[in-house]
Amino acid sequence: MQSRVLSRLLVVALLLALAGGIYLLLNYNRNTSLPPGIASGNGRLEATEVDVATKVPGRLASVRAREGDNVSAGQVVAELDAEDLRAQLRAAEAQVRQARAAVQEGRAGVAGADSQQKLARATLDRTGQLVKKGFVTGDRLDRDRSALLAADAGMNAARSHVNEADAAVAAAVARVDALRVALTDATIKAPLGGRVLYRLAEPGEVVAAGGKILTLLDMTDVYMSIYLPTAEAGKVGVGGTARIALDALPGQPIPAKVVFVAPRSQFTPKEVETRNEREKLMFRVKVRVDADWLAAHADLAKPGMPGVAYVLTDPAAAWPPALTTK
Repeated sequence: MQSRVLSRLLVVALLLALAGGIYLLLNYNRNTSLPPGIASGNGRLEATEVDVATKVPGRLASVRAREGDNVSAGQVVAELDAEDLRAQLRAAEAQVRQARAAVQEGRAGVAGADSQQKLARATLDRTGQLVKKGFVTGDRLDRDRSALLAADAGMNAARSHVNEADAAVAAAVARVDALRVALTDATIKAPLGGRVLYRLAEPGEVVAAGGKILTLLDMTDVYMSIYLPTAEAGKVGVGGTARIALDALPGQPIPAKVVFVAPRSQFTPKEVETRNEREKLMFRVKVRVDADWLAAHADLAKPGMPGVAYVLTDPAAAWPPALTTK
């Protein structure tokens, strides 16, 4: 008697499982059927990732953003300990003042050499007149010529010193400018507005030049990549309208646009599941979410959400009511 009851229960359970399977199959076929001119593929929302890194090495004094925070373009997200740079800047500014003082000194030397040169030339002229009149000998004339040559050499040396001092000023000013730029780079700002995906460094850590501190998601560039077989991918045009239906947002199709179609086929990634039997070679199609929709629904579309992207393979095809956006 007990065995009969168990057998009946087993038969009932099998019938229920079969009925459930048939229902799910019918429901699946009803939901996945698409009108002609529309192709679809499964994927996940993605956003462009941007690494925020430091241009100069140093010790992190603070990191002002945490994972999940939204930051705006130009916002300070981290700072390096810049006391050493400030000390170097003060020393470089002192070198600039010293070099400029050397320029003034050199110019004064040029003025003195110019006076000596003029005096030597005038003396030589007078000596030449006296020699002609027989008042002095030729030895005096030779000495005055030698004095003029020495004055000319002194002038050249003085001008060379001024040129060297000017070059020293330029080098010192360039050093100051470089340190000011490095000091500015010690304050790390977000290159664009976005959401912090990873915080890769903590205060107190020493980071090298190019060391990553944060990874941002550009929430103005959200997209989904799907893979279509040759027959469908060949009919998809860049710039065509598309729709994205997320599992987490049923009944809310997202307007999108086709921005890329792979020029060659490739192996389908293992994590992508196609509704039809998997084909070994597929074409990647990138569908970008409409920027206006993103601006109005910034908290709805989150990278990583699975869903389905729909693209038109026939420009004359019309979207069914379930994929019509408001």
